[in-house]
Amino acid sequence: MAVPPLPPLPPPPALPPLDTVVAALRAAGCVFAEDEAELLRSAARTPRELDAMVERRVAGHPLEHVLGWAEFRGVRFAVDAGVFVPRRRTEFLVERAEALAPPGAVVVDLCCGSGALGAALVAALDGAELHAADIDPAAVRCARRNVAAAGGRVYEGDLYAPLPPALRGRIDVLLANVPYVPTEEVAFLPAEARVHEARVALDGGADGLDVLRRVTAEAAAWLAPGGSLLFETSERQADTAAGIVAADGLTPQVVTCDDRYATVVIGTRAVMGSRA
Repeated sequence: MAVPPLPPLPPPPALPPLDTVVAALRAAGCVFAEDEAELLRSAARTPRELDAMVERRVAGHPLEHVLGWAEFRGVRFAVDAGVFVPRRRTEFLVERAEALAPPGAVVVDLCCGSGALGAALVAALDGAELHAADIDPAAVRCARRNVAAAGGRVYEGDLYAPLPPALRGRIDVLLANVPYVPTEEVAFLPAEARVHEARVALDGGADGLDVLRRVTAEAAAWLAPGGSLLFETSERQADTAAGIVAADGLTPQVVTCDDRYATVVIGTRAVMGSRA
């Protein structure tokens, strides 16, 4: 006896038209409403899900938190709610790190947030070893997904404290995307950052350089000879930051990218027998 065919599944409910989503985003002040609407529609599986995503975006949540990912150096990295969103300008820091990394580099990403910086760097290197750390449990949970995909490991704790002791004196590239906004200026940040990203990822203390001082104080002991510490800062903080680097025994260099409004300070540990 022939088995009757199953009835066809009903078509999925149609998503609201693109123009409707654009109008909602534009009314909320989204500058790139058309681009964002296309991204949200492509990510949503049902009209209800799209409505919820648009509602969150209209309420001021970062687009990356709504989507669940951020694009960094052409790759999509997971970014959970509350986790610092990697900025496009920070791609310049990773580019500079790539230029300095030796073959088989040992890379450490401190204050790693989502882990996008370290993961993006080792993706461009051959045989690199990646370690990352952050004090924020939410960031660590997110970073473990991104860093594991890059073959690395993530540790939870304050700066160097959770790193394996065996890394001391072996790090070739030390990325430290430390917070550098002075405490009194955090209130003036866009609401997307101020309200929806962890305060610990933004607030750099009275002059914005408190966390940096703690990083540079121990950097020389963790870097391999010839290894480099790289961090981002503002243009007005760069000279002071370079002085801090020099005072802690590293040779500083300030590099900028006008197109991305990015300022990066590099501190290099001298090779034994060479002049600093």
